[in-house]
Amino acid sequence: MSKASQQVFRLIALHNKLLPEPELDALLAEFSDPLQALEQLVQRKVVSEKKAAQFQSVFKKQLDKLTAEYLCEADETPQPISPQTPKSSESSKASTAAEAKVVAKNESKRLAKPGVELIHGLMLEARRMGASDLHIKSGMVPVVRVHGLLKDLPYPSLTADVAEQSLLAILTDAQRSAFKADLELDFSYDGGEELGRYRSNLLFQHRGVDGVFRLIPETIPTFEQLQLPDAVKRFTEHRVGVVLVTGPKGSGKTTTLAAMVDRINRNRAEHIITVEDPIEFVHPCKRGHVNQRQVGTHTKSFSNALRSALREAPDVIMVGEMRDLETTSLAITAAETGHLVLATLHTPDAIRTIGRILDEFPPKEQPQIRAMLSESLCGICSQLLLPGADEKSMALAVEVLVNTQAIGHLIREEKVHQIHGVMETGKQHGMILMDDSLIRLAKEGRIAPEMAYEYAQNQKYVKAELALEGE
Repeated sequence: MSKASQQVFRLIALHNKLLPEPELDALLAEFSDPLQALEQLVQRKVVSEKKAAQFQSVFKKQLDKLTAEYLCEADETPQPISPQTPKSSESSKASTAAEAKVVAKNESKRLAKPGVELIHGLMLEARRMGASDLHIKSGMVPVVRVHGLLKDLPYPSLTADVAEQSLLAILTDAQRSAFKADLELDFSYDGGEELGRYRSNLLFQHRGVDGVFRLIPETIPTFEQLQLPDAVKRFTEHRVGVVLVTGPKGSGKTTTLAAMVDRINRNRAEHIITVEDPIEFVHPCKRGHVNQRQVGTHTKSFSNALRSALREAPDVIMVGEMRDLETTSLAITAAETGHLVLATLHTPDAIRTIGRILDEFPPKEQPQIRAMLSESLCGICSQLLLPGADEKSMALAVEVLVNTQAIGHLIREEKVHQIHGVMETGKQHGMILMDDSLIRLAKEGRIAPEMAYEYAQNQKYVKAELALEGE
């Protein structure tokens, strides 16, 4: 079983990103006993003693299961070898191949069994592959999204019973009851240090129960890592007003908001309240004091949380999403009464974001809301996250509106359609149009020109700019 135990060790080590694959193979070639190899990593200070102990516990547990199943397999198909006859290199290779087949077969058996272990194994694989999402589907092969594209995992299809039992196994009793009552469930799942956190959704569909898990990075990215413009970073320096991060699903809005909150938390001794559905990034208190509230768990709704937040002495309020009229009205009121409010909307650009906010209100209230928004709006960052030209990365395109006296005047005077022209001439304030961002990414070779055309608002302009570059 030495080869089999090495293969189990190798599989778990790759899942946990213990070492790059070539270095791991070299280590296992040097030490036939995987636990000696692990001890070497501790001595070399590659892994901590705590992490090594956790890893060893998982390894031994899997090895015990494999040993029992391997022995059963050997009893069913005995392959006696005479002790007087040494193995030839060919027979040794055949034996190793046979052991590998047993490992693979038992791994498939394990994944066919319903339970938390199945979900955790798929989560580990998704994180190892650098996926953004994991889809567990009844009657189908599990799927991950890597660099914007869906890919099947090399596992067998999950029956409806296995998928349902496994997905329900990761829920609390309260979540299980809510799911059965509402037929869908939004929640965050914390798999601990090994698995990380996930924004999760379960739903019923015609084949059975499905689960979708958005992988949340282990650390909060910085502005530099996200390659966000300096104008967006400057939004966090405001003490009062509304900052909006917008874009379609999967465009990185939550990550940008988290980077904003983290920057304020690191640089200002202020009280920050976040209202999320569900909580994704966890913010430890640094210079700031952060309270994170989850809708459905810590508060009944965004509007309830916002209303009470005004009596909780916050300096900064982060709203996961302005979903309705009441939440939007309370967010603007909070900004008017001396708070910095960070929020998201599912709108594609700055102009339509302003229009969406105004359209939430009845016509008789719009003059007042226009006046309030023209004063309280700090800026808008609209985002698109696009597959990179190398098919191994994602590229972030952004549109940035910075509220100036001219922008505020157009909002008050119902001339929102003229804002585009002001943004074209407002580069000195840090303003960026989405089409210009797409052109820059295409010229830098980070996205394909066809991708820029596809997402352009003014395709004629984008094509002309990229054609001139080609000449």
